[in-house]
Amino acid sequence: MRPFTFNAAAQGIFDGATLAETARRAEDLGYTTLAIPDHLIPQLSPVPAMATIAAATTRLRISAYVFNNDLRHPAVLAQDLASLDVLSGGRLTVAIGAGWNRPEYDAIGLPFDPTPVRQARLAEAVAVLKGCFADGPFSYTGEHYTITDYDAEPKPIQRPHPPLMIGGGGRRTLALAGREADIVGLAPRTLGAQRTDPTSITLAATAEKIEWVRAAAGDRFDDLTFDVYPSGWPVVVTDDPRTEAAKVVAHLAGRTETDLDVDDVLASPHLFIGTIESLVEKCQMLRETLGISSFMLGEVDELAPVVERLRGT
Repeated sequence: MRPFTFNAAAQGIFDGATLAETARRAEDLGYTTLAIPDHLIPQLSPVPAMATIAAATTRLRISAYVFNNDLRHPAVLAQDLASLDVLSGGRLTVAIGAGWNRPEYDAIGLPFDPTPVRQARLAEAVAVLKGCFADGPFSYTGEHYTITDYDAEPKPIQRPHPPLMIGGGGRRTLALAGREADIVGLAPRTLGAQRTDPTSITLAATAEKIEWVRAAAGDRFDDLTFDVYPSGWPVVVTDDPRTEAAKVVAHLAGRTETDLDVDDVLASPHLFIGTIESLVEKCQMLRETLGISSFMLGEVDELAPVVERLRGT
């Protein structure tokens, strides 16, 4: 089994000193990465925030969680990412997805293309990123991007490129991750109005997604790391998890033909409700049964006791 890696997120607007203090605390607690979301909401832009985190720490990795491919041309993003890898001394993880939050697109007049189009564009963007990170000039001709004899600079320190994480909840995106990524981010699917699809957050649905990845990955499957994160409900540390889980059941009821029950909620890889001890056991269970070893746990202090119990194991 792979050792656990635990990642935290810093979301909001704060000054550099506050972000640097948060980063140093995450490093001291044993987190692997402090990541910045990529949304057009009240938060810092990920690239300068990641540079600030790198400057304040010596071991902590930096990442977005995850870059929305539609917000930047991949060749421009590649220069930003390679620069971050150089500035951090090789501590960058590249995490990217197809984009999903339609209100952000609508707010800036960016077309929200159908899911297959966004997924196809992501696949092309991954090819462009890898071409930019590679040595020498490259050309690429796709439906969405065209690159001609371009030798991107700088090159990242990590070769052939920094670890690549592709996150998604649909089969096309997860198949792409199986073929191209080092880290596979397992995400819930969304329904209309950006609501979580309850049928996609269960233990069984997550196992099915991993099989989609396996089918696409072939011989490289055993080299992949799987990552999950809380979604659709806040992290809740409580001595009465079944009562809290019943609230989740009620919140999600009626979205699909089959509703979740309390046991589904408590076992879900995307819902973290329980005592610290039970959440430690949950991480261990997910690693043993599904091979999930990477966890995005939210804000630094939310589940720090879980990190302290499991780091290094």
